[in-house]
Amino acid sequence: MSSSIPHRTRRDFLQVMGATVGGTLLMPGSPPAGTAVVRKPPRLRPGDTVGLINPAGVTYVRADLDVVTETLQALGLSWKFGAHLTDRYGYLAGTDADRASDVNAMFADPAVNAIMAVRGGWGCNRLLHLLDYESIAQHPKILVGYSDITSLLVACQAKTGLVTFHGPVGTSTWNQFSVGYFKRVLMEGSVECFQNPRLSGDTLAQTRDRVHTITPGTARGVLIGGNLSILTAMLGSPYLPSWEGVILFLEDDGEHIYRVDRMLTQLRLAGVLGALAGFVFGKCTNCGPGEGYGSLTLEDVFTDLIAPLRIPAFAGSMIGHIENKFTVPLGIEVEIDAGPGTVRMLESAVR
Repeated sequence: MSSSIPHRTRRDFLQVMGATVGGTLLMPGSPPAGTAVVRKPPRLRPGDTVGLINPAGVTYVRADLDVVTETLQALGLSWKFGAHLTDRYGYLAGTDADRASDVNAMFADPAVNAIMAVRGGWGCNRLLHLLDYESIAQHPKILVGYSDITSLLVACQAKTGLVTFHGPVGTSTWNQFSVGYFKRVLMEGSVECFQNPRLSGDTLAQTRDRVHTITPGTARGVLIGGNLSILTAMLGSPYLPSWEGVILFLEDDGEHIYRVDRMLTQLRLAGVLGALAGFVFGKCTNCGPGEGYGSLTLEDVFTDLIAPLRIPAFAGSMIGHIENKFTVPLGIEVEIDAGPGTVRMLESAVR
């Protein structure tokens, strides 16, 4: 349940006064999770250099890297490979220490303007204790990715106040839809309103990318979120923010409905859902009820676990393991309207 103190007022007060949270002094450069510090990275400009890293899974095919660099070239950007970009350690792109060192090196490198994961997979949670958060705070840069990269996005935002971005990885589909949001949010500094396309195509009514309103209404709060599986795996760690008054967005891929139910239930039992101001579920790709009888649907799960929160909530946003995806900032204030299914930024996410 949200505090009666407006969220922005509470954040501003803490930032100005240098107050304590849980008895910990808010020191410049290394604030604990959930503090009021907001660090916006500089926007991307033509000619800027993007540091390419593999903090999770392996890139097995060299041609994939060629596609990534050609994509960046088409965007007018340069690139720099992490020292361990093509390493392999089982299903991981190198050892934990080496993958973490690539993240730290890219933040510290003055020649690198933004950092992008080539792909997701699994492994970022294994790096969180190895990251240099003080250096990250001192060198704010765009950090973008999705899926397993959720770990880095959320931890860096929580520990340093850096605004991070849930958006394409290098091997994503860089089509007109995704490129448009990437450029407007990260390069133009646009204050976007994220809303699904309203196209019926060759049918009388829209059949794809529809919004499902769980509970109507509007809400404001700081936007935080990412992959549901990864976030639940981070519960109990010191790398998560305060959830009070947050607008939480989630997405996932390849999960049976009972697993989505189990993970959302875990968030409820951990007190996360009860603290939220609003809720947005993107896409759960390949998350059908499966064969046979007895399964709940996603709508059933939302009815059981989200509707009782009595906060504005909707599902179906263009966030997730899909070709057409938004580039969504973590760590700035937004307003959602669960009726039409919109997420409206209240400020630019870059400077």
